[in-house]
Amino acid sequence: MKRHLIQLAQCVALLGGMLQASAYADNAGHIVFVSGKADIGGQSVALNSPVAEGAELTTGADGYLYLKTIDNGFFILRPNSRARIVAYHVDTREPANTHIKLELLNGVARSISGDAVKQARQNFRFNTPVAAIGVRGTDFTVYTNQETSRIAVISGGVVASGFVPGCSPQGTGPCEGSMSAELFARQQGQLLQISKDQVKPLLLQSNGVAPDVIAPPRPDEPGSKAANTGSTVISSTPVNELNLDPKRGADIKQAISAPGLNTNNQGTSQIMWGRWAEVLGQPAKLDLVKLSSEAKTIAILDNFALFQTKNTEWQPPNTGTMGFALKDSEAYVRDEVKGLMTVAQIQNASLNVDFAKATFATNFDLNTTIGAYKLNSVGSVDSKGQFSNDNIFTSNMVVQGVLTPENGGAAAYLFKSRLDDTHLAAGATVWAKK
Repeated sequence: MKRHLIQLAQCVALLGGMLQASAYADNAGHIVFVSGKADIGGQSVALNSPVAEGAELTTGADGYLYLKTIDNGFFILRPNSRARIVAYHVDTREPANTHIKLELLNGVARSISGDAVKQARQNFRFNTPVAAIGVRGTDFTVYTNQETSRIAVISGGVVASGFVPGCSPQGTGPCEGSMSAELFARQQGQLLQISKDQVKPLLLQSNGVAPDVIAPPRPDEPGSKAANTGSTVISSTPVNELNLDPKRGADIKQAISAPGLNTNNQGTSQIMWGRWAEVLGQPAKLDLVKLSSEAKTIAILDNFALFQTKNTEWQPPNTGTMGFALKDSEAYVRDEVKGLMTVAQIQNASLNVDFAKATFATNFDLNTTIGAYKLNSVGSVDSKGQFSNDNIFTSNMVVQGVLTPENGGAAAYLFKSRLDDTHLAAGATVWAKK
């Protein structure tokens, strides 16, 4: 009898192991955060939703998805993006049997290696329409469209290649050879770019085209690993923890929220803008968690955020033009090597909107401690009054903003610009009709 009980217990244990392995093979993980428009396989996403192998993830213009994988990694999808979990099979007993493959079809995503990926790097592949990416135990971001992919590394390193004989989209694991290139986190300010017509990756300076510039992370984006308690470690380093120059604290202007104004029979509209983090001893002025649930997120760039009261979108006219005068602003420059931040001043600013063409153009002089810079941006205005630069090659700064009808016309936008290899400028501007 005792022998039969032992055999039964062994069978139960074996069955449990098989069921666990099966669960690992079926599910890549579960959703730990969702904001804005996002879906899985065409269905709206709910918190804690499981994500199975083969699932397609999609986000809208305001959508963010955080997938925590079964091996304690993260796959993060930012706005206007589409990705697929091709395979996520984890074998903890035999890491050589682990097989993980992710695919970013368009947009921006961040991949943070979990335990299984670190143990079986040779069996991990991250595909885009034009590139195959392998890891060295890594945290990286990717931007892609159908023609070009760009990769930036946060920690660890990647090896990337265009699709060539011996490296097909259907393959698994990293592609390494004469047509591949590596990038490591220590190469600050650099990224890899792979184009459809130039399969060997190019090593380039970011210069405002990095994935984080095209689709910035939320300030609550998870870090590289989960804490022992199961809670998420936040990766965004608070500004007040950097090696800042306290002597410049008095120079920073207070970020303020513009008051709600009469909108000519369209209810009350309110633009809320400012810093969500402390800078140079000056406190944050925005509560991102609260505003993200109560207002519409227009943009989050660096330590600035811009919100609009929900259900107050303006439908701009389809004729005429409008010029705006700068009413208020705040800007700073970050030295990414030294970790220092200094105040910048905006002068000679201009913003013009052509409603007939649904376009905008803006420029200003940015005076900093390292010199004066002329920044400019042109782009499109959508049917709800939101605007952004849709061609980064015709501008030297990223702009994301919104138009409202208060007092005959108002606007606000956030900007971010790479000044040189080590200095990054960011700020917020508020405008009124001339």
